[in-house]
Amino acid sequence: MASGMASGTIRYWAAAKAAAGTAEEAFTADTLAEALRAARDRHAHRPDFARVLGRCSFLVNGEQVGSRPHEEVVLADGATVEVLPPFAGGSR
Repeated sequence: MASGMASGTIRYWAAAKAAAGTAEEAFTADTLAEALRAARDRHAHRPDFARVLGRCSFLVNGEQVGSRPHEEVVLADGATVEVLPPFAGGSR
């Protein structure tokens, strides 16, 4: 692990979990962009992963990332990144 890099957990939900083939995994990265790039590399053998990830929203330690550039979302040591695909449904 490079000096100064944060480590934590990425949790995948619903379609993201299916595309990743796992519910969660560790990351080592300084920013959300770096963590997601490494996840794409780890799951390159799973063709749906990058496509699903591109449609997801993200929470870091319970806070919405929203439209912030992922390169600007700094990850602290012990952070949890939640990967949330679009959900169908809603109220009628």
